[in-house]
Amino acid sequence: MRHAVFLAVMILLAGCGQGFAPTATTPNSTSTSTSMPTSTESDLGPTQTQTATVIDIIDGDTMDVRLSDGSIETVRLLGVDTPETSITQVSPEEWEGVKDTTDGRDWLVEWSKDATRYAQNRLAGQTVLIQSDPEADRRGYYGRLLVYIFQSRHAEISFNERLLLNGYARYYDSSFSQQKGYQATEMTARDETAGVWDYTSRTIATTTTSTSTSISTTTEDGSGDIIIESIHADAKGNDNENLNGEYVSFKNTGDEAVNLTGWTVSDEAIHEYAFPAGFKLRPGESMTLYTGDGTDTDNELYWREDGAVWNNAGDTVTVKNDSGDTVDTYTY
Repeated sequence: MRHAVFLAVMILLAGCGQGFAPTATTPNSTSTSTSMPTSTESDLGPTQTQTATVIDIIDGDTMDVRLSDGSIETVRLLGVDTPETSITQVSPEEWEGVKDTTDGRDWLVEWSKDATRYAQNRLAGQTVLIQSDPEADRRGYYGRLLVYIFQSRHAEISFNERLLLNGYARYYDSSFSQQKGYQATEMTARDETAGVWDYTSRTIATTTTSTSTSISTTTEDGSGDIIIESIHADAKGNDNENLNGEYVSFKNTGDEAVNLTGWTVSDEAIHEYAFPAGFKLRPGESMTLYTGDGTDTDNELYWREDGAVWNNAGDTVTVKNDSGDTVDTYTY
């Protein structure tokens, strides 16, 4: 009888040990903490989001941020790649249609500067949301956090994708969940010869006139320096009864005045506004376009629509120059 009791106890102990071991030793456990990172562990978990303040723009796809716990991290934007900042480091072979010549390399360096300036105008000093991806590594080369950046909680697309859409970056082949979408966005930008993908037009222009200058975000008329600064889509009360309660603001971030004659602003539906002839926006200044009626000034314009334009649930603001080229877009 004592032998039987002893044998039963041994079997029970063996069973308990076998059941406990996997949770203690399995290295591939997918259990993750839902708490925000601490100052000693700021890696984001799969699809984890937290607020951060952008304190320095290194280049178009890399920046330093201060996390909510006070720690500082360098982040690298997932899925996109802006041109390198040095003529010896740019790789024209990575940019379809850009020739591996001195001219082609100069073109990419120019766009590297434009991408950096675009990020500075949009993100520097701003509080943003950074988000990891469940299929991407937490950190990349040099220990940088790999993230998406969203400019607000209501933003429908990330700043990463905005770089692609406006031709400041190419799709960067790596493991992340948005691969197909980002590939499609790059193809859209290429089809529209947005930004860096407009190299063919530049080549034609430089062969037809000796005074032609590079076509970059900062063009001869300063068109690339006009950005959509903000939008207030949800007017107080009934939007259709408070038309000037919804408005869009623009800013000239360049060093020269920009003549907006022939430029347009449109939404995703059928609304389109044309800037009045001779209207100029001075360097460093902002102007506001109101939906309703009013008297135009140097910094305030009125669409004079009979009803609300901007969709409170989400919309896209598109600015095009007098040639019909998209200068900036803003999706909310």
